[in-house]
Amino acid sequence: MNTVTVSASKEYQVLIGGGLLSSLGKHAAALKAPGKAVIISDSNVWPLYGKVAENSLQNAGFETIHYCFPAGESSKTAETYLNILNFLAESQLTRSDMIIALGGGVVGDVTGFASATYLRGISYIQVPTTLLAMVDSSVGGKTAIDLPAGKNLAGAFYQPSLVLCDTDVLDSLPENVFRDGCAEVIKYGILYDSKLFMHLKENGLCFDREAVITRCVELKRNVVAEDEFDTGSRQKLNLGHTFGHAVEKLSNFTVTHGQAVAIGMAMAARTAQKRRICNAHTVNEIQTVLDGFGLPSHTAFSANDLRQAALSDKKRTGGTVNLILPERIGTCTILPTPIENLQSFIEEGL
Repeated sequence: MNTVTVSASKEYQVLIGGGLLSSLGKHAAALKAPGKAVIISDSNVWPLYGKVAENSLQNAGFETIHYCFPAGESSKTAETYLNILNFLAESQLTRSDMIIALGGGVVGDVTGFASATYLRGISYIQVPTTLLAMVDSSVGGKTAIDLPAGKNLAGAFYQPSLVLCDTDVLDSLPENVFRDGCAEVIKYGILYDSKLFMHLKENGLCFDREAVITRCVELKRNVVAEDEFDTGSRQKLNLGHTFGHAVEKLSNFTVTHGQAVAIGMAMAARTAQKRRICNAHTVNEIQTVLDGFGLPSHTAFSANDLRQAALSDKKRTGGTVNLILPERIGTCTILPTPIENLQSFIEEGL
């Protein structure tokens, strides 16, 4: 097991290793005297791992109840969020109790937002069950729901009390879902770590899971410690996301988050090359790795449609969108872009 300590407005640990889910209760009890523990999960994850989590918590002295909602991005809504809040209130949860987010990014984001706002804040533990959630959304305190206008437009910065990443649960993921998470892993290599990038290029889907997840968490830990509230360097973590979120929205989320981020990163690289920010070798390296992981790099949506969708992105500041563009593998730059110039950037990336 590897342990990464995140120092933000709250200090907490991220535990990474096999077989950790069965020790959830022990770790929860070390944080807070056992009371009620509400497990929030979805229809995919609960049948697989709900009882393991429940039994572990009960064995540690917690009284457990659970709330399960339909799996998928379509559940990341105000309705689900309010249903969870009402469930917590009806269950008479107090600040001495605890919430467990058991699932992928949607479960983690919605549960985190509910935890941040119920009773103005209640302790919660992230137990991510997808690669994407382990390396990205479960760490750093970003919580959110989607609005009709776009992704993650309502939310809060609220750090968990613990993140527990059981790498064994990744064995139950469909391959396409695992590939989705690989897009975020590749992102960390492009942004910060050429050695990580080369490991991915050389090993493909057979990369060292525990080591790679730990490295990604370390990299995100460093960013969060420097810029917890996403006003400066943390914005680099949005590599591929401005264009990617536009693709997701236009597809009605039939293009998954990881696929969309892969497309967005490839677009950013092609734009950077045409702007002479990076060279053809960098673009080719990114393309090679995306191909190796079976991830897409192009979209059929028009530049105009992508621009319109991108204008509702939460990363927009007034009349400016901060685009993240690669300079070389391991180094990227933030380029403030007036919205009137955005379409030309998109056209260059298509």
